[in-house]
Order: sequence, then C-alpha cells, then structure tokens
Amino acid sequence: MRIAISAIGKLKDVEERAIVARYAKRFDGAGKSLGLGPIDIRELPESRAADAGERKRDEAARLIKDIGAGDTVVALEPTGKSLTSEAFANVIRIARDGGSKSCIFLIGGPDGHGESALSSASLKLSLGMLTLPHGLARVVLIEQLYRAATILSGHPYHRA
Repeated sequence: MRIAISAIGKLKDVEERAIVARYAKRFDGAGKSLGLGPIDIRELPESRAADAGERKRDEAARLIKDIGAGDTVVALEPTGKSLTSEAFANVIRIARDGGSKSCIFLIGGPDGHGESALSSASLKLSLGMLTLPHGLARVVLIEQLYRAATILSGHPYHRA
C-alpha cells in the first residue's frame, strides 16, 4: 500500500526537510517487506484567496483531487482523535489488510481544512493538544509512520 502525505505549504527550514527525508528513507526501507510504501510527499501551494473560508475550500479541493475510491484518507486535525503509536500502527495495518491502494495523510494550511477534506477522511487524527507549526507536524507524522512500520515488523525501535 502506497503511503502519501499531501500538505499545504512547502517546508522551508533545511533542518526540517532533512529530518523528513531521513525518516522517509527509513520508512521506505522498513515498510517494503510489509507491503507499505514507498512514501510520496506532495507539497501544494497555499491559496491566495482573500477570505479564510475560500482559502480552505480551495486548498481542500486540491488536497482531495487525486484521492481514489480505494484510498484510506486521514486528515490531521487539532480536534481529531489522539492515538497511541500502537493504535496508529493498527490504523495502517487495517488499511493495508483491508485492501486500500493508498493511505493518504492530509495536512491543511494555516487556516485548517476545508469541509470537503474533512468529509473525505475516514479518520481525523490529532497529533496532540499542543499547537504545532506545520513543518514540525510533518516531522512528527513521518516519524510516527516509520515507528508504525517498526511496530508492525516487530523491530525494537519502538520500546514502549
């Protein structure tokens, strides 16, 4: 099953980009034997609409544009469900074993997700109660994807 992260905005910080690249490479290696990956990261430009509601609608339309009928969609959302790393790994396992072609993670812009992005998601996922900058949220997400692969494979990286 392909794993994709579709995010509004481009990571500008060199250090954040390096961390994301490092964990993407680790995930691709760990996920291959599990039928996961490769990971695909798409960065979409922020909307230039003057109104926040219009920006959210525009960004949501672009985020969901390439979602197929057999895809599992997870929207990162502050009010979403918080999961343990084991439960997150189980979400990935269920999607894979259920025949999903792709598991797509959506990261909205600074104004949040538009309704069409949220309604397309089978899971709204919170990375915690703290507000995170989008770059750091991406780092946390990709590390958790790698951690999920190690949990599913029985690798000792996750020692909780």
